Amino acid sequence: MLKGNMVIGQSGGPTAVINQSLVGAVLAARQSDSIHRILGARHGIKGIMEADFIDLSTQSEAKLEQVAATPAAALGSVRLKPGRQECERVFDVFRQHNVRYFFYIGGNDSAETAHIIAEMAKAASYDFCTVHIPKTIDNDLKVTDHCPGFASAARFVALAFMGDDCDNRALQGVKINVVMGRHAGFLTAASALARHADDDGPHLIYLPERVFSVTRFQQDVRRVMDKLGRCVVAVSEGIADANGHPIATTGERDSHGNIQLSGTGALGDALSAHVKAAFGDQAVRVRADTFGYLQRSFPTIVSEVDAREAREVGQFAVNHATATGEPASIAIRRVSNEPYQSEYFSTPLSSVAREATTMADDYIHPDGNDVTEAWLNYVRPLVGTLPTPGRL
Repeated sequence: MLKGNMVIGQSGGPTAVINQSLVGAVLAARQSDSIHRILGARHGIKGIMEADFIDLSTQSEAKLEQVAATPAAALGSVRLKPGRQECERVFDVFRQHNVRYFFYIGGNDSAETAHIIAEMAKAASYDFCTVHIPKTIDNDLKVTDHCPGFASAARFVALAFMGDDCDNRALQGVKINVVMGRHAGFLTAASALARHADDDGPHLIYLPERVFSVTRFQQDVRRVMDKLGRCVVAVSEGIADANGHPIATTGERDSHGNIQLSGTGALGDALSAHVKAAFGDQAVRVRADTFGYLQRSFPTIVSEVDAREAREVGQFAVNHATATGEPASIAIRRVSNEPYQSEYFSTPLSSVAREATTMADDYIHPDGNDVTEAWLNYVRPLVGTLPTPGRL
C-alpha cells in the first residue's frame, strides 16, 4: 500500500465541470489513510516543475463546494507536453515532497503526459501511482462512452442554436455558427437537439468526419433557402477538404502538435463569402458567429448528469489508486439509456493517451450534412431536458 502525499493538476481546455472532478478527488483523498497532504499544482505540469502548489488539505468543505460549482480550471491549466528533462524535474519535486499519487485531469494529451510520467516512474523504480481523470468537451477520448465536460458544452450549443434559430426565423437569411471540434464532431452534432418542429434549425450540420465540399455546401444552402427562405448552419471548426487540409486555420501549433483552428472568425467569414458567391447578384442576408471559448465554461447551463459524473470520476480515481496502486485512466460505461445509468471503470493509460476517437458512422446522416436518430438517442440523456420554444 502506497502511503504519502498526493498532487493533482488540471490540463488542457477548461470545462464547466472540471472542478467537480477536482473536488471529488480531494474529498475522497481526505477519507484515505494512504494520502497525507493534498497538493494542487498551479497550471498543471508547469506548476509541478516549479513546486508551485496550493495546499488543498486545509481548504474548507464549503469553499471546495463553491469551487466545484464554478466553471473553468480553479488550479489553472496548461498545454505542455513534457520531455525527458521536464519529467526528471517533475520527479525531483515528487521525491522532495514525498508524492506517491499523481492525478491529472484532462483529455488525451493529458493522458499522454500521465502515461509518460508513469513509465518514467516505473523505469526509476519509484513507488508511485499516476491516474488520469477524463475531461474534454470534444468527447473524443477512446474507451469511455462519453467524457465529463462534453454534456454541459453540448447543452450550451443546443441552447445557443435554439435561440439563434428563433432569431433567424424573425429576420431570415443565412446564419452560420462555427462550433469547436478538431477531428470529432460530437459538439457540433449536439446542435440538432435545438430542433422541435420539422422546419427548426440547424438545417445543415457539417462535421469533420466527412469531407467538406464548398460546391456541395453552396448547393445545400441554396436548397434550404428555396424551401424555407432561411437557413441555419452548424459547422465544426475542423472541417477539411478532400486532401485533409482544414478549410481555415491560423497555422499555429501547441506543444502537442495540435494546429489552432478556433480563436478567430476566419472560417465563418470564408463560409459567408462562399454563400454570397452562390447567390451572385441576389441579395441574401448572411451572418456568421464563432462560439469559441464560450462553449467551454459557461455558467448556469451545466448538465446535471455531467456535474454528477465529473464528481464521481474524481472520487473513483482516488479510490482506484489507493486500493490498487495501478496507473490507469478512468472511463464511463453506459448501463442503460431509459432511465439513464452509468458506472466507472479503469483502463490502461496507453489505451487513452494521445489517440482520439470520432463520431460513429451510424450517428452521421448518409448525405453528410446532418445527424441521425441514433445520435440523438445517445446525446439526449446526457444533456437533459431543454425548453420548447413557443410559436404563434
